Amino acid sequence: MVKDNSHNNDFHQSLSNEKLDFKTKLAYGAGDLGPAITANIAVFYLLVFFTNVAGIPAGLAGSILMIGKIWDGVNDPMVGMLTDKTQSPRWGRRLPWLLYGAIPFGFFFFLQWIVPQFTADKSINVWYLFWYYVVIGIVSQVFYTVVNLPYTAMTPELTQDYDERTSLNSFRFTFSIGGSILSLILSKIIFSQISDRQQQYLVLAAVCTVISVLSLYWCVYGVRDRILAFEAKRIQLPQEAEIPFFEQLKIVFSNKPFLFVIAIYLFSWLGVQITASIIPYFVVNCMKLPEGDVPTVMIAVQGTALFMLFIWSNLSKKIGKKLVYFLGMTSWIIAAAGLFFLQPNQVGLMYVMAVMAGIGVSTAYLIPWSMIPDVIELDELQTGQRREGIFYGFMVLLQKFGLAFGLFLVGNTLQAYGFKEAVAGQSSLPIQPESALLAIRIAVGPIPTVCLIAGLVLVYFYPITREMHAEIMLKLQAQRERT
Repeated sequence: MVKDNSHNNDFHQSLSNEKLDFKTKLAYGAGDLGPAITANIAVFYLLVFFTNVAGIPAGLAGSILMIGKIWDGVNDPMVGMLTDKTQSPRWGRRLPWLLYGAIPFGFFFFLQWIVPQFTADKSINVWYLFWYYVVIGIVSQVFYTVVNLPYTAMTPELTQDYDERTSLNSFRFTFSIGGSILSLILSKIIFSQISDRQQQYLVLAAVCTVISVLSLYWCVYGVRDRILAFEAKRIQLPQEAEIPFFEQLKIVFSNKPFLFVIAIYLFSWLGVQITASIIPYFVVNCMKLPEGDVPTVMIAVQGTALFMLFIWSNLSKKIGKKLVYFLGMTSWIIAAAGLFFLQPNQVGLMYVMAVMAGIGVSTAYLIPWSMIPDVIELDELQTGQRREGIFYGFMVLLQKFGLAFGLFLVGNTLQAYGFKEAVAGQSSLPIQPESALLAIRIAVGPIPTVCLIAGLVLVYFYPITREMHAEIMLKLQAQRERT
């Protein structure tokens, strides 16, 4: 029996012929600005905020962040399933989530940056604060998923055209990376203008909240017409059966190259997250610089990573993904070793190391994600099906678990080595013992280095070479022609 795909073909063809205008692309890109700003601020500053402003011990602070991120990974598939089943004649499937989730998303992000005083007893108040931030963190992650997951799912609904999708994603990542750098510039300005540490973070959170909410509404109203046009045609088509969760697990973990990509990404991402969360402590405690200099160091890393993305992307076409990864990681490993031995009077050298780390950070983002299409094409050759959603979904899930473990590891390492948290409301930071300073140096140098070396070993043994990929594509083309 031959399946009639004429309705599907007409549907995809009609959307492919309708090009997106500049305003729609701009509005779609703006939808990633809010999540990028808030996520970046949380990664760089939330751990240091808990220890140096709220006065929570480093181990408990790391646990708060771990619980929030693990829950974030758990609620992703639930929200994804619910968005697929949403039906709104006025807004479609995805847009109601952004429309009604934008304000709660901003509100609960802001609540993470206040320090409520529950009792005068410090030892008891710490536990009240712990549970306050756990609850707020969980709710905040729920609303992050509520706006971000439906947003990312809109790309194939806005256009079916291959080149248009590339163009659309260029707008998205311009806003995403631009938002990350904007958040650091804002923190630099606010930290230099406000002396009170608690007020610094409160004002920064308030500004980021307003930008985030407004950008999400810009996205909703800017893409609405295009999304509703898609929905009007989609509902006329027969719906494909859902793949059960455990069947998805079987598909994913029976693909050997994907297991390599998972491990490479986890080690690379762990190195990124540990470095990002420890840099504020390193700059202030080991380099003896004011807190206002922390964003400048972050910008040196992030700005270099952004610049190198374009260079590595072009270079990988000539010399291959593996060699690009080796070059980038070697630069970062040298920088990590240098940071471990760096002394307070070597500030210029610190910025050189930050740039070298940024060179490696860019490959940690670029290479694992560029390997995923190879894995998907191998899976299609073996099974005859395209299952991008399953593989990308598990990559995002593992990214969040890696982040959770990294933050937990940093917080508990600091506490084990005697790190002194600040007293809430105190204007000056406590002097850290030598053991805590050593822990900070270990976290900025040797720990990421071990992760990066593990990633290098896995990349070396990654089974899909350039030659093997060319062979896969030839076989896949022949298979497609037969069907």
